[in-house]
Amino acid sequence: MHAEPHLPLPAELPLTDEPGGSDVDLKTQIIRFALTGGLSAVVDFGLYLLLLNVVGLPVNGAKAISFVAGTTTAYLINRRWTFRAPPSRARFVAVVALYAVTFAVQVGLNWVMYHSLPDQWWRVPLAFVIAQGTATVINFVVQRAVIFKL
Repeated sequence: MHAEPHLPLPAELPLTDEPGGSDVDLKTQIIRFALTGGLSAVVDFGLYLLLLNVVGLPVNGAKAISFVAGTTTAYLINRRWTFRAPPSRARFVAVVALYAVTFAVQVGLNWVMYHSLPDQWWRVPLAFVIAQGTATVINFVVQRAVIFKL
């Protein structure tokens, strides 16, 4: 009897087939973090536009509120799915400290970019993307290296 060679399985996003925490491989964490970040950015940017353009809040007020909504969404999903970590008081305190830093970075960088860029249709989305991208890199590195190892 001759064994037929098997074709490799298509790449899939693993959901629950591996242990959590730092045992989740880097590639899986990056994919999950990016997907979660995309959803959280939709929450953040959508609320930011609503508060800025419909409600009429000042740019920093709108960004502050949308940041809190987006990062809360991201943390809840990342803790359970990306890093598969149980709730922890120490982790929660560390996340609050990290989000305080990234809040300052994101709102401050958004403000600088908003006021530095020309008043064109792309100013708001570009300022948002630059600020969001910077905060995302900081968040992933600190969460993976520190917070979800607690």
